[in-house]
Amino acid sequence: MATPRPGRPVRGSRSGRPIMALLDLLGRRWTLRILWELHTGEQASFRELRERCDGVSPSVLNDRLRSLREAGIVERGEEGYGLSGEGEKLLARLAPLKEWADRWARRQGG
Repeated sequence: MATPRPGRPVRGSRSGRPIMALLDLLGRRWTLRILWELHTGEQASFRELRERCDGVSPSVLNDRLRSLREAGIVERGEEGYGLSGEGEKLLARLAPLKEWADRWARRQGG
């Protein structure tokens, strides 16, 4: 499956609007979980990421990491995979969703 890119058709958008390309990329199974597991800023090896993402197959993890690297969100370093500068900026913009989810969980008694 090709990595979604702005300006090219993606799921839900023949025009490839940037937001649609991003939503296509982030909406792929395991992508958000992988990003979340890298949110601490520390690099993680392929094996560590696989353990943290309970149940992801090696082929799917490899595919998602490839797409995230092609998109410039994740990079491979000496110690493993980590967020790029752009990946850190993306996660910072997703942080309000975590805050909302935490409030929601408290309201639900969770």
